Amino acid sequence: MAYQSLRLEYLQIPPVSRAYTTACVLTTAAVHIFCDKFPNLAVGQDEQVKGTFNPGIAVGHIYFFLEDVFPNQPGGIRILKTPSILKAIFDTPDEDPNYNPLPEERPGGFAWGEGQRLGG
Repeated sequence: MAYQSLRLEYLQIPPVSRAYTTACVLTTAAVHIFCDKFPNLAVGQDEQVKGTFNPGIAVGHIYFFLEDVFPNQPGGIRILKTPSILKAIFDTPDEDPNYNPLPEERPGGFAWGEGQRLGG
């Protein structure tokens, strides 16, 4: 009886949340069952230790060198350029130092910071 009510509750969870919850429970169970072997397999460290090529690690090292190390060397240049579409999407616009918001745009509608010091 308790199993049926638990199953009905589980099936009422939205599909994405149910899939995420199931993945978390199964991953936790797998880590406890396979002890120290499962995390190594998940990260790919066993393949690296055996001497096989892991492209993810190589690409990460190359990117770090080209983005952080090489441009800071004497005579170094920045080879990798951020695409302008990504800059347009994610960069925040420069703030105008002369911008004075309207009173209704200020937090609480009050002139914060324009008062006098206490005791003065």
